[in-house]
Amino acid sequence: MKAIAVLSGGLDCCVAASVYARDYDIHAITFNYGQKAFNQELKASRAICEKMGFTHSVIDLPWLAEISDSTLNTSEDIPEVEINDLDNLEKSLKTADSVWVPARNTVFTAIAASYAESIGAEIIIVGWDKEEAATFPDNSKEFLESFNELFKVGSPIDIEIKAPAIDLDKDEIVKLGAEVNAPMELSYSCYKGFEKHCGVCESCMRRKRGFKKAGLEDLTHYEK
Repeated sequence: MKAIAVLSGGLDCCVAASVYARDYDIHAITFNYGQKAFNQELKASRAICEKMGFTHSVIDLPWLAEISDSTLNTSEDIPEVEINDLDNLEKSLKTADSVWVPARNTVFTAIAASYAESIGAEIIIVGWDKEEAATFPDNSKEFLESFNELFKVGSPIDIEIKAPAIDLDKDEIVKLGAEVNAPMELSYSCYKGFEKHCGVCESCMRRKRGFKKAGLEDLTHYEK
């Protein structure tokens, strides 16, 4: 059986792909949309794919970089947060708005569907999760279910998006990763794109807290 995995190199998608690694021949795709962290995301994605035996492709989306005013791919500073800000919905929504890339997951998933049809893959694996769905609607269960309904209408083959973390918070994702032997130590979550995780952007802070709450060793190297 074949699968397409949308792999940014991050913690969530690393764990998600690892859940299906035993049962599927996985072709991972990584997107370059001009994000500051692309080089580190690519390094992480390649390392994960080499470790797990996945086929890997990179897809350049220069047009998405051109139309996006997200702090992820402009010269604007990426917000830094405190640990207590993570559960403050008002502050988290402001951060989410700052890093939002127009229709990113919609675009990525549509392209993944093209790849799935081309190789006869049965599933598309994504790292969407409950914790981030609170501020990113394209991580939500409703978004997942809607896209799967779309595939039933719009694809000539049976394709289903699989999001094993859709009901999980970050600490639960870390625990799941440990259960499936996901190479989480190879993943990269930082928005800023430093060689080491910055440790202060929201993505880094959620990663830090996830490992701490899970009670598992965090092998990530942080600047702060």
